Amino acid sequence: DGPWIVTFDATPGGPARTEFKNLDDWSMRPEEAIKYYSGIASYSATFDLPDSLAGNKNREVYIDLGKVKNIAEVFLNGIDLGVIWTSPWRVKITKAAKTGSNKLEIRVANLWINRLIGDENKPWDGIENGKWPRWLLDGTKRPSDRVTFTTYRYYKKDDPLVESGLLGPVSIMAS
Repeated sequence: DGPWIVTFDATPGGPARTEFKNLDDWSMRPEEAIKYYSGIASYSATFDLPDSLAGNKNREVYIDLGKVKNIAEVFLNGIDLGVIWTSPWRVKITKAAKTGSNKLEIRVANLWINRLIGDENKPWDGIENGKWPRWLLDGTKRPSDRVTFTTYRYYKKDDPLVESGLLGPVSIMAS
């Protein structure tokens, strides 16, 4: 259920570390640094497993991520359990799970759309009249704080954002 510690890459403008009480869609968050973020964010949480699940060799144990936008890599107790890129958002954790406290890390990557839309709220400093911008040609500091650079403006600032992040609910299943 949470809380989740979520770490974003600060290089493209994400907050270094924040806490989500719930699994929120990034595009619905009030913070612009999250709302318009595109890249990889890492979710961390701990949970306890009873011996009846973690210590039972006759059962397979899975973690179900619910819904992810758009791709996830799962680690449990430091063990890489692979990449999940489609529904069902589920991975077997039997060999990595242990009785008691377990450390879960889920790295989620979203699409670039929200960052492009967010940058449209900032001054344009790109190609004008078919000419590359001077700052780019000279290798000088960019005059705006846009994160992206494209040769075409694909989106407008009022375009709808797309769902992003780990949306959940996250649950443990056994068979």
